[in-house]
Amino acid sequence: TGDFSQPGNAAKQGYEVWQEMVNEAGGILGREVELVILDDASDQNTVVADYNRLISQENVDLLLGTFSSLLNLPASAVAERNQMLYVEPAGGAPDIFTRGFEYLFFAQPATAPHQADIFVEYIESMPEGDRPETAAYPTQDDPFTTPVIDSMKEQLEGIGVETVYYEVYPPDTTNFDTIANAIAAEQPDLLAQGAVFEDGVGLIRSLQKVGFNPEQMFQTSAPSNSTQYSDAIGVDNTEGMFYTVSWSAEADYPLNADFVANYDEKFGGEPPEDAADAFAAAQVVQAAVEAVGEIDQAALADYLHNNEIETILGPLTWDEAGEPQSAFVLAQWQSGKPEVVLPAEVATAESVIFPRPDWSN
Repeated sequence: TGDFSQPGNAAKQGYEVWQEMVNEAGGILGREVELVILDDASDQNTVVADYNRLISQENVDLLLGTFSSLLNLPASAVAERNQMLYVEPAGGAPDIFTRGFEYLFFAQPATAPHQADIFVEYIESMPEGDRPETAAYPTQDDPFTTPVIDSMKEQLEGIGVETVYYEVYPPDTTNFDTIANAIAAEQPDLLAQGAVFEDGVGLIRSLQKVGFNPEQMFQTSAPSNSTQYSDAIGVDNTEGMFYTVSWSAEADYPLNADFVANYDEKFGGEPPEDAADAFAAAQVVQAAVEAVGEIDQAALADYLHNNEIETILGPLTWDEAGEPQSAFVLAQWQSGKPEVVLPAEVATAESVIFPRPDWSN
């Protein structure tokens, strides 16, 4: 519940699909998997209490991470103090990986400062007449979204895109009219927002209100929430929205098609990215346990530091800090659904929409 209830519930669903699929296949090491799920209320103090309870009172064998860098930062410290493996599905902030932790692993392709690299590469590849000359960067004050936007801003300035607006807003911001008006006054060619979900929806509604239509728009996490996103802003308004993504429903990785089908059967519709990331995090834990052959936390961490793991996101590897060493793909909403547009070898769309159309009421 709380601010991260939308993506947090998606992650919960991903874990539940994994649990069902694993148990139908005989469990792990011959034992059925049971999930013990607590509500962290999107609160740092609560999440610390939750993981302490899971370890000291529930006596769980294994841990899986929660949603967001904000919450995984303190939760992973609880796991590390107790020398327990901690694989998290949604926490790519750089601060998470500077503490010398040995049991921490991030189950996405890359960390936050590298999430937008492929979008910058796309902008750089555009014909000179189409490439944006100016950009605006509003971002939530969040340990994940801000590094994504800051890295993008620095890289785009390096290729000549002028910054005309930059603002970090509080996580509890609900009215985006002032921000939308300030952006509209600058008329940027590109608008890139560090948005989790509700703030991404809120800014779009305010942009509609003030009548500003950027030629290109990028949001960090909000567009990856599948039908929840299109329901919230209207499917017509998703057209041309860019975001980077860790996962594609069409990707030809082992178990991906089964995950998509089982999610649809259990919850209806295509899985959101956060559900896929959670499923992948559980796959990482499962692979380590099956390879080691027992619940030996140090041996599990050592195995992951030294081996590549196949997941529905693709193969994952990590450095000594638990940072993944792969790359995101660039996605864009087209004709009412998300499509992968780059890199070309995994693209599901033949072209990129540019410029994006005006908002629809």
